[in-house]
Amino acid sequence: MFTGEETRSGPEQDFRAFIVGAWPWLLRTAYLPTGDRHAAEDLAQFAAERTCAAWTKVRRADDPHSYVRRIMVNQHARRRRRRPPEVLVEAVPDTAGPEDGYARSDRRRELMAALATLPVRQRQAVVLRHWEDLSDSQAAAAMGCSAGAVRSHAAKGIARLRETAGLGEPKDMTRIGGAV
Repeated sequence: MFTGEETRSGPEQDFRAFIVGAWPWLLRTAYLPTGDRHAAEDLAQFAAERTCAAWTKVRRADDPHSYVRRIMVNQHARRRRRRPPEVLVEAVPDTAGPEDGYARSDRRRELMAALATLPVRQRQAVVLRHWEDLSDSQAAAAMGCSAGAVRSHAAKGIARLRETAGLGEPKDMTRIGGAV
């Protein structure tokens, strides 16, 4: 049976394969700065559309993920400037024991709420450095700034997170963060 897939050109097949393979990563990466599943889906879709439009240029690049990441960082920053910040509230008033799955969920909620209070550049630096585990230079390329600026923003963001959420070392964030 003819499905139409046979008529697709090489670049279209490459783009489709890239997006299908990268979609879970796109959603996770988009969720971390937005803090909202629906906003993350919108941001990932926007990045996919932009990447598709420039695919002939992007596919020749060493790392198409960097291109997509840069689109998401820039678009999220533009969206943040246009709308007032969301206020996150706790949904579960009871606290649970430290080994309880609910307690981990509560800590994660606290972390996400604390992340939402950070200025955009600090939040981007923390997410790219500690969740995405990018180097300073990779995060700098995604954010469009110097590696020193990334280190500064990340350090200030981590310090604020420690104050507001009572978090320990940055490794605590990856333990709490996990897969989104």
